[in-house]
Amino acid sequence: MNRKLKSFSALIALIVLGTTMTAAPPQQKDPKQVYLDKCSVCHGEDGAGKTAKGKKLKVKDLRSPEVQKMSATDMLNIVLKGKGQDMDAFEKDLGADMCKKLVAYMQGLVKN
Repeated sequence: MNRKLKSFSALIALIVLGTTMTAAPPQQKDPKQVYLDKCSVCHGEDGAGKTAKGKKLKVKDLRSPEVQKMSATDMLNIVLKGKGQDMDAFEKDLGADMCKKLVAYMQGLVKN
């Protein structure tokens, strides 16, 4: 009986340890790196939207006055919820905090 109890305790410890390890939030990346990973395929590294996919979808230049005059809240809602059928929502994938950081990064892409 004692041997079974030890085995059961060890199994429980492994389950708890495994759950704790997998439940840890992923390490947050730098907003620029997240932008390059998630957004640049359409919007381009510079935000101009001149990528093949960006041209096909007719994405707006993130540096343009039209986009830059949008409020941070409006931009954040687009990043969180997506837009139309072509832009994915990123709230679940990235979390609200990283989405806010992405908006700040995009606002910093202003044309010089």
